Parts: sequence; structure tokens; C-alpha cells
Amino acid sequence: MNALAVRDYCLGKKGAKDDLPFGDDVLVIKVFNKMFALIKVEGDIQRINLKFDPALALELRRQYESVEPGYHMNKQHWNTVYLDESVPDEEILKMVDHSYDLVVNGLKKSEREQLSSL
Repeated sequence: MNALAVRDYCLGKKGAKDDLPFGDDVLVIKVFNKMFALIKVEGDIQRINLKFDPALALELRRQYESVEPGYHMNKQHWNTVYLDESVPDEEILKMVDHSYDLVVNGLKKSEREQLSSL
């Protein structure tokens, strides 16, 4: 899976919007101004930062060599996933779903209600 495919999947989520607050090579995907994915493309290296439950973050780091503590993020809650084809595409999509759901569950009740009406 490449960064463009991950971006498209993220933007297919309800309320998801993208932004470039850190420069042209870091795409931030948010729901109600809360980040759930950061996609970085530098030359041949593509990676995505995703938010996780801390126990799951550790489990995924043990399971996959290309999953590391979040680069420039809170390492307890964020993982960096290198898009080098070593992690199956369906697993990456599950990771994106988890990150999105985690952020949505942390939104205010009124924001969640607004999101469900989209």
C-alpha cells in the first residue's frame, strides 16, 4: 500500500479533512481538528503515523519490524508505520480504522452526534 492509497482511505472516513500545517511533505488528516493520521513522503520512504491504544501500539511494534514508536509524537500513543509492503494492506487499513475510531471516541458528544449525521 502506498501513501496515496492510505490518504484516499483516510479521507473516505466521515468528517475527515486534510491539511499541510508542517510543510508540503507532511499531510495531516483530522476529524473535528483532531489528528488521526500523518502521512510523510520523503523520496522513496513513505510512512504514516497513527494513534493507538498503548497496549496495541506495543503489540504491533513487536509483531512488525516496520512499525516503530511514533516519529516526533507521543511514543505511548502513536506508531510510525513504514509503507514498505511488509505489513499487509488489510492490516494497515485496520490500523487506520483503529486510529480514527480512537479519536472519534474522544470527541465531545455534540461533535460525535454531528459526525453521525453526515
